[in-house]
Parts: sequence; C-alpha cells; structure tokens
Amino acid sequence: MNKFFKQNLLLISVFITGACVLIIEVVAVRVLSPHYGNTIFTVSSVISVVLAALSIGYYVGGMFADRHPSMRWFFGIILVSGILLLTVHLLGRVILPIMSINLSITMGPLLSSAVLFFLPALLLGTLSPYAIKLQSVQFPDQGVGDVSGKIFFWSTLGSILGSLLSGFVLIPHFGIDYIFIATGTTLFILGFVPLLIFGLEKKQLFRSLLIISLLVFIAISTVQQKVDASVYSKDGIYEKITIYDGAFNERPTRFFQQDKSPSAAMFIDSNNPTDMVYEYTRYYSVYKLFKLDVQNALVIGAGAYSIPKALLEDLPNATVDVSDIEPSLFILSKGYFGLEENQRLHNHIKDGRRFLRDSDKKYDLIFSDVYHSLFSIPVHFTTQEFFTIAKKKLSADGVFIANVVGDLSMQQPSFLMAEIRTFQSVFPNSYFFAVDATQKTGLQNIIFVGYNGNKKIDLYSDQLLSPFTDKLIRIKEFDLSQSPLLTDNYAPVEYLSAKFLQQALGK
Repeated sequence: MNKFFKQNLLLISVFITGACVLIIEVVAVRVLSPHYGNTIFTVSSVISVVLAALSIGYYVGGMFADRHPSMRWFFGIILVSGILLLTVHLLGRVILPIMSINLSITMGPLLSSAVLFFLPALLLGTLSPYAIKLQSVQFPDQGVGDVSGKIFFWSTLGSILGSLLSGFVLIPHFGIDYIFIATGTTLFILGFVPLLIFGLEKKQLFRSLLIISLLVFIAISTVQQKVDASVYSKDGIYEKITIYDGAFNERPTRFFQQDKSPSAAMFIDSNNPTDMVYEYTRYYSVYKLFKLDVQNALVIGAGAYSIPKALLEDLPNATVDVSDIEPSLFILSKGYFGLEENQRLHNHIKDGRRFLRDSDKKYDLIFSDVYHSLFSIPVHFTTQEFFTIAKKKLSADGVFIANVVGDLSMQQPSFLMAEIRTFQSVFPNSYFFAVDATQKTGLQNIIFVGYNGNKKIDLYSDQLLSPFTDKLIRIKEFDLSQSPLLTDNYAPVEYLSAKFLQQALGK
C-alpha cells in the first residue's frame, strides 16, 4: 500500500465518515418533512437522535477498540453501516406512511428518527475512538493527545463539508433517495476496498457485495416507480414537489403538492385563470371591496401561480411581483400549469419577508399564501414584525390579504386566535372570513384582510361584498385576551399547531 495512504488511511476514513454523518443528519429532516412537516419538532428530533447515537457510539467504540484493535473490524463497521443505511432507507418508505398516520407531529419525528437513523449513526459514532486506538497502536511514538486531536479535526472537518455539500450541492441537484443511495454505497466501498487489501475472506466480501448490489438495485427501482406514479415528482431545495392528475368536483384536475400539503390545483378542462379549484384562492378578489385601482400587486408564496395568473387576468394594467424561495416553481408552473410569459409578471426567487423588507415599492395589494398547512408554517411570517413590514410597504389605502389555516373553536391554546390578535395589533382595520363556514369548529382556511386606511366596509350593506357576507367572522364575539401576541422573540407556532392537531386528530 502506498506509504502516504498507509499513514493517513484512518484520517481519510474518519474524514469521509464524518461527512456521511452530517449528510445523513441534514437529509433526514427532508425525509421526515413530507410526513410530519418541516417543523422545529422534526429538526430537534433528528439532531437529538443523531447526537444520542453518536454519544453511545463513542462510548461503545472506545471499549470495543481496546478489546479488538483491528483494521478489519474498523472497516467492517464502515461496510456494515453502508448496508444498514440502505436497508433502513428502504424500510422508511414502508413504515413512515404508517407511522405518520398513527403518531403526532411532536412524537412522530422523534420515534421515526430513532427507528431509521439511530443504528447507522451509532455505528458511525464508534469510528472516531476506534481510529484513535488504531492510530496509537500503529504509531506508538505519537502521543494520545496528538492522535485524538488529528482524528477529531479530520472527522469534524468532514462533517462541515458534509453539511455544506448537503445544503449547497446535493439537495438542490439530486433527489433525497439518490443521496441516501450514494451515501450508503460510499460507506460500503470505503469499507470494502481496505478489507480486500487486508485479506478478509473473499466469500464474506462477495456476500456483502451481493447484498449491497441488491439493495441499490431495489432502491433505484423503487425511486423510478415513485416518479412514474406522478406527472412530476422531485425534491426541491426546500420541500418535495409532486404534481399529479386527478379529479375535483368531478372535473379533471392537476394538483400541486409541497411535502404532504396540497397547495395548488388547476382545472385541466378550463383556460380561465379565475376558474379556481380551491375555494380559498377565490378570496384574492376581496381586494375589490377596498381598492379597485390596483397598479402594483405582490404575491408571497407562488405555489402553481394560481393567484398571479388571476390577478394578471383581472388587472390588465397592473404589475404583479411574485416572491418565493423555491426556484423551480416558476418553470414548473409554465410547464404544467399554463403559466405564460408576461412582461407585467416579475418573478423573484427570494424569501417573501426579505423581499418586502428590501423592496422600495409601495403595493396596492399584497397576498400572502405561505401558511397553507399547519404541518409547515413559516414562523417568520406569523409575527408582529412581519405584518408591520407588510403594512409599511402598502400604499395609503392598500390591502393585505393572507390565507391562514386554523380552527374557530376557541379551545386554548389556539394558533388561529394568537394570529388574529397579532394581526389586529398591526391592522386595526381588519376583517376575517371563514372559507367553509363561520360555525365550523374544525380545520379550515381563514382569510385575513388588513386595510391600510380608515374607511370601514359594511359587508351587510354593500352589494359588492355579497359573495363573502355570510363568511365574515364576528371577531368581537371571541375572547382573544388569553392568546399571546406572536413576535420574532416569542412565536411558539409549532407548539400551538401541534396542540390543535393532537386535539383534532386524537394523537
């Protein structure tokens, strides 16, 4: 073996395995998000499980290394971790849908993380102390402090690289399935090649090679089957995007789904942009009650561009800006949802709050559609500070409209009541509509309307408002004093959402 590789084989190995640990940790959040939402519970669960596995791995690996200080054992663990990673990834496709149905969004991510990622992370955690032992035996003239410092330096450096690779390269350009397949295969090869050199029995290596080949074949085959089941299915930078055809109200419909949340749809048999599938999207036209002359409009949260298309149709002289952090939505909407190039439509791949903060425009209408699911609510769009920024960017009599998902039961704690109280603290001249019914106490879309003017609208006398009159919520009948104001400093949005879902779903 080359002298350089012989002297640095262990350092190279912990560098690569350190990268694999962080790739698994980052991508694991994306694996769980379609089932439990991209919430703080999901992120915390993955981090906690991986750290717990690593800590136990360090302890067990140190003891095992003292008893069996062997290169064969070291690389055998790496080889097995690759096989195990592919195995649990395939297992996850079967059990995650079942577990998510029966577990809450608080405990579900923790238990699912433990089942799927604990063992692979534990095996990888044994490698650093094992490498320290082997390096100390191989080079006895080096002090233990020197050896352990080098091992942890290269392992941590690998972890940094793995984290950056996951966010900036792997997730934006490859699907989650292929990332796991590649990571498991890399670990297997890292263990397999040195074991060949160290002369492990060929039959054992052949069996392991056969197992990993079979697992990779099954994994790639199932990925292809999943893609073929939909019109489009691919991991975006921030969520899994699925486009599929079906029916809605007995009409052929194309649906757009982000993670587990259906977020947009289009009737396939209609060319009219204002012929909308979901009832809540029709509330974009509420702006007509306050301001008919709209020159500049902004839509935060593109989805399949249903709202922007309708605004372009309704407002032939208006400019429509769209802000969304997912870069693929504009192209997908042109390819699958009939969005056409329009000089009055300006697309911005940017977080909506940052876009508003940095914009020097004044908007006559802002429509925020980023709260489409209780499973994945972007917290920074729920606070006083966000609503204050939005209000500052409105024209003197501009209108802010937001689609929020919530429950009118008044059972505490309540995300919806906290959000209404927060909204009213910024928009005292505000109105709220229940898309399904004002008497419904289950989950439904609630439309928030904030008017940046003093004119009060009488929904019961103005004929223009008649389509929405019976959906107006009488907020004065609700006691909001028990609900917290949501701020950038204090916004327990996931906690409030989880409490409601536990009560509503009984889990």
